[in-house]
Amino acid sequence: MRKPGFVLGFVLLLSVAGFAQTPNIPIPSVNVNITEAKTPRQVALSLQVLFLITIISLAPTLLITLTSYIRMYIVLSFVGRGLSQQGLPPNQIIVSLALFMSLFVMYPIFQKSYQEGIGPYLDGKLSLAEGYTKAMKPIRDFMFKQTSERYIYRFVKMSKTERPRTRDDVPDFVLIPAFILNELTISFYMGMLILIPFTIIDIVVASVLMSMGMMMLPPTMVAFPLKLVLFLAVDGWDLLIEKLVLSFR
Repeated sequence: MRKPGFVLGFVLLLSVAGFAQTPNIPIPSVNVNITEAKTPRQVALSLQVLFLITIISLAPTLLITLTSYIRMYIVLSFVGRGLSQQGLPPNQIIVSLALFMSLFVMYPIFQKSYQEGIGPYLDGKLSLAEGYTKAMKPIRDFMFKQTSERYIYRFVKMSKTERPRTRDDVPDFVLIPAFILNELTISFYMGMLILIPFTIIDIVVASVLMSMGMMMLPPTMVAFPLKLVLFLAVDGWDLLIEKLVLSFR
């Protein structure tokens, strides 16, 4: 009966002895010091690094608001609502499809932005301000092509700034919200066109079931297969993707 206790005590003794013989492992320390800049170039470099970090942190927001993502995501979301199935297709699939379709549409614009602004800035040929202006120009041109002038003038009026004479005079804080509002309007118009045939099927199915006295049968149970057949018959995904891509000027 004493053997298990003896073995346990012997193991504990070996563990304590081994721990006592373990060499001390140094713990690293991190020191953060704020020193005075000796030259104006150091100040400018610090500000540039801070600006780049800010841009990187805002990258997801910029990707959503300055590209075709808004229209892509909202229109694709209307498909699930039209089918009366909120989980079909799954939201992760809609987000991924909208993201890659946006990259497909925006790739030539991003490429031009890199060639004219970002690339020369990284090579030291342009200053930060010049690089930002040239990099934003292709993106601004894209937003101008999509945005109605009435939205731009509305935000100019609300901002109480001088009426711009050219596109270059329109500030970014006016153009970006005008572009977002325009995208929301267009995407809801396209979503309405998607919902119309599905709504007609819902009305017809509900009327037929009511006339047959089948009050206990949910209309969505009958309407969903009919909607799916209609959507597949017209090759809905191919038609929808094509119209979405071609809707951008």
